[in-house]
Amino acid sequence: MTANHVKRAFKYRFYPTDAQAAELSRTFGCVRKVYNMALEARTRAWQQGERVNYNATSSMLTAWKKTEELAYLSDVSSVPLQQCLRHLQGAFVNFWEKRGKYPRFKSRKKSRRSAEYTSSAFRYRDGGLALAKMKEPLDIVWSRPLPEGATPSTVTVSQDSAGRWFVSMLCEDAGVKPLPATDAAVGIDAGLDHLLTLSTGEKIANPRHERVDRARLAKAQRKLAKKAKGSANRDKARRKVAKIHARIADRRRDHLHKITTRLVRENQMFVIEDLTVRNMVKNRKLARAISDAAWSEFRSMLEYKAQWYGREVIAVDRWFPSSKLCSTCGTLQDKMPLHVRTWTCGCGTTHDRDVNAAKNLLAAGRAVAACGAGVRPQRSSPGGQSATKQEVPRREP
Repeated sequence: MTANHVKRAFKYRFYPTDAQAAELSRTFGCVRKVYNMALEARTRAWQQGERVNYNATSSMLTAWKKTEELAYLSDVSSVPLQQCLRHLQGAFVNFWEKRGKYPRFKSRKKSRRSAEYTSSAFRYRDGGLALAKMKEPLDIVWSRPLPEGATPSTVTVSQDSAGRWFVSMLCEDAGVKPLPATDAAVGIDAGLDHLLTLSTGEKIANPRHERVDRARLAKAQRKLAKKAKGSANRDKARRKVAKIHARIADRRRDHLHKITTRLVRENQMFVIEDLTVRNMVKNRKLARAISDAAWSEFRSMLEYKAQWYGREVIAVDRWFPSSKLCSTCGTLQDKMPLHVRTWTCGCGTTHDRDVNAAKNLLAAGRAVAACGAGVRPQRSSPGGQSATKQEVPRREP
């Protein structure tokens, strides 16, 4: 992997003028309208045994603009409208290749408000970004500089539910280079008492960001429930709830970025457990804590940073009995309830449950790296699946 091929999105907050906010809001609405109309046309054709591709929906967009009812689509930049049709095409490709569900219609209240601009619809010059149909550049808070000499290839403008405006610039970052190779390898066991437990014995605390703001959130939600639907006061109350959620998500994301960056700098290989979080959150008693831990987000960050910097991530099969296996002698215990945090094996070794699991994950990962398969016979897992180890497929940048 060469550094020139690494593309990164640099996200900044900006404060639009009233005219810019109005223009962007119109663009968001038109993008949603075109997406939904194209999806409806493609769905109708699908039901009739026909297939409509991107080129056909692009021709439909040209025809829609010429009608009196949809003439307002010409008032905004055409690039975000074309881009939303490309996104719809990508959603259908994912559906056909069984990587995703059938595309859904965008909702005015629930869907993400965003618009994507390609290089023909924006001007980036001397640290200023001006979008099509706008006279003035955006007032961006440059929290960090773009890579030296980098020019954005696409720009995505969005507004979150808390009313904050963001602009994301996709650039090639020549500064991302593989780090010097090292012999360090670490097994990582995800948990709730501690967010992560490493095979080295280190335990990373779980900040429980949602629990810290739970009282504030509950109070704001009670106030929201008392407001009349459709009123301005309800919209204000809804925004207060959204700001608390945004604060929680921001702190969680920042914490995970710091952890994954440190781990990638210090280690060459990472071994994690292939957890199915979407199934685990069905447990009503643990759903809130599991969601707050954000294990899926941690794994995603670790994988793409490892790919950037020449590291390796290996995922062990979820049925691998890492907690019940003695990392010293290999004896497999019959039962290991969640409330048991320390246990003593027949060989006389006393284990910390999480540290022992991390050590077993590391051993399984080394087996994958060495020969591509497990080195210890394991019991068959539920559903008849074997407890084989899986290596994470590398994603193209």
